[in-house]
Amino acid sequence: MPPTPDAAASTWLILNGKSAGDDAVREAVATQRMRGLPLQVRVTWENGDAARWVDDALAAGAATLVAAGGDGTLSEVAAALARRGQPANTLPTLGLLPLGTANDFATAAGLPSAPLEALELVAAEPAQALDLLRIEADGEEHWCANLASGGFGTQVTVETDEGLKKLLGGLAYVLTGISKVGRIEPLPVRLRGPGFAWEGGLIALGLGNGRQAGGGQPLCPEALADDGLLDVTVIPELSGELLATLGTLVKDGQNAALERSAERARLPWVEVESLQGTMTLNLDGEPVEARRFRVECMPARVRMHLPADCPLLSPPA
Repeated sequence: MPPTPDAAASTWLILNGKSAGDDAVREAVATQRMRGLPLQVRVTWENGDAARWVDDALAAGAATLVAAGGDGTLSEVAAALARRGQPANTLPTLGLLPLGTANDFATAAGLPSAPLEALELVAAEPAQALDLLRIEADGEEHWCANLASGGFGTQVTVETDEGLKKLLGGLAYVLTGISKVGRIEPLPVRLRGPGFAWEGGLIALGLGNGRQAGGGQPLCPEALADDGLLDVTVIPELSGELLATLGTLVKDGQNAALERSAERARLPWVEVESLQGTMTLNLDGEPVEARRFRVECMPARVRMHLPADCPLLSPPA
């Protein structure tokens, strides 16, 4: 017998409407209910739905919220919790059922992709403190759970067709990127943070709580999501080193090419200023345009159910 509505305040699944007809999700929910897990499902249809369902879940006394979708859905649910201004230990814990095109956070975190396994992990693993990124963009507040990116990679993500993503998944980002290779233009910016300053033209920028974006691009490959710091990666315009970098890419792979050209820092906050009009940062799939950004790591802002050996967590002391 399914749990009664009163008992179902325990776990709320906030499901991206694009996956509402996913049979594997339906079967996973039914299986967990049969095992006695009180579980409510709410489907998002338009902007703001995730935040509204979070409010309803809190009013019902929910213990856990599971974001069922991609990086954007995770970010929406996490942001709705963070904006309440309460300590993380007074808020419901957070889980993730990866259903997006890229699932960059889930991939880097080592979360299972199968819906039932993902729900089982939420039920079995204790929640860990997780940082979030708070972004001020020309005075407006935004939140990010995974990674804020700018430059060439951001344009690829923004311009990738939704139909192509449905058909090809993460490969869609690669094809869109290839189509743009001949027209990469450096973005002139100024960055500053504690003990850090950089100015020049960049082709990619990563501000990471997580490690990758854009369907598997490891912009911040060493980032930890619980260290109270954000990882900054700047890929400057390649100029004379273009051939050497491309040679490294062919010989040793993408990570080696990134290491060859990247400027890196690990900071509690960073300010980014465009020196030529506005620029776009992609915040877990949400493009935000502004002239100036301040990105701050907010330590232990939520508690999330992650694998015990999650690569995004700091190793035990």
